[in-house]
Amino acid sequence: MRKPPAATKLVIFGVTVIGLIVAYTILFQQGVVAFVEDTSALKQGIDESGIAGPLIIIGLMTIAIILSPIPSAPIALAAGAAYGHTAGTFYVVIGSVSGAMIAFFIARMLGVDAVQKWIGDGIAKRLLGSQNALMGIVFVSRLLPFVSFDIVSYAAGITALSFWRFVVATLAGIIPASFLLTHFGSELVSGESQRIAVTLLLLGGVSLVLFIVKRIAGRKRD
Repeated sequence: MRKPPAATKLVIFGVTVIGLIVAYTILFQQGVVAFVEDTSALKQGIDESGIAGPLIIIGLMTIAIILSPIPSAPIALAAGAAYGHTAGTFYVVIGSVSGAMIAFFIARMLGVDAVQKWIGDGIAKRLLGSQNALMGIVFVSRLLPFVSFDIVSYAAGITALSFWRFVVATLAGIIPASFLLTHFGSELVSGESQRIAVTLLLLGGVSLVLFIVKRIAGRKRD
């Protein structure tokens, strides 16, 4: 199968970027972004949607990953508040992985050749070709709440990381992170301040441990 010429890819890239910007602008003007950012309103809307509620969570999570400015954390909190941490985690994970796969494919389709040409084939293979290292980076990034899930998904697409390794690393990392967020959302509904505090401490503790491990690993490589 012949690859499209560079000019065609450039046009596709421009159309894709413009399409994403237009989509976000429409959602913003229609109040969808503000609605997603309001966990209480979102939870109420999900409750009123009945059996369509899970599909709304999955759809919103997918859109939030593809359109990076839309926050995904309020959706996870609302999912936990509406369905509890078990079912809520399941819906959030499906939406997150779906959005990550789409973002990965967009970047892979449009960006990997350009990056390899820009930095050279030899350097690209050394920097972007280590499957185990790239898989580990994606996995760790999924566990860190201060690392953008969306940007990592797009960035992984311009590396040589295989699709199935990307999905496995994303799935393994997003499950615990999603569980903690949905659990926090369910605790907010229960109103038990002590358990909420424990959840917050757990979130902070996990982030701190992972940050320390990352720093130590970075110093060893230096």
